[in-house]
Amino acid sequence: MKMKQKEEYTIILDYLPYGYPLEKKMMPIAQAIGIKTKVLLELIPRKDVKLEINEKVYIGPDKREKIYYILGKLKKDRITETTKENLQEFIDKEFENDEKKFIDFFNCSNAINTRLHQFELIPGFGKKHTEAILKERGIKPFESIEDLKKRVTNLPDPKKAIKKRIIKEIIGEERYNLFTE
Repeated sequence: MKMKQKEEYTIILDYLPYGYPLEKKMMPIAQAIGIKTKVLLELIPRKDVKLEINEKVYIGPDKREKIYYILGKLKKDRITETTKENLQEFIDKEFENDEKKFIDFFNCSNAINTRLHQFELIPGFGKKHTEAILKERGIKPFESIEDLKKRVTNLPDPKKAIKKRIIKEIIGEERYNLFTE
């Protein structure tokens, strides 16, 4: 059984100093993403603390300088447009910093069951793409995303497709998580 990771740091995706519009309670709130777990959270900042978008903030068990408490997981219907935009940037950086993790996915993924392979869960990837990827990786493992695109013809852009999948997983729109917890 996999132990659930405790998040210690988040990146602020949106900061609402007066709370959510149209709500009576006007308390500051931040929408953030956990760096390790990629979970969207609602955070309540300490009094007189102003948070910046893309700021790294400690939320671990020890004394927190900027965060008073964690309200909980961010619900899908409360995600702001600013959070969506900044989430996209966060995923772009993650992809650039760890392309090897995504190549390993293409080199090591397995079937989920007899009818479905993990590749087919990536937007735009179907059975024919899956067969072509499996055939090519059987010859030689992929070395980069560019190598994958070169060797597997008619493949949708793997970077865009994976980023789209990650965002859907983070928001909670997917049954299986390939890249997040």
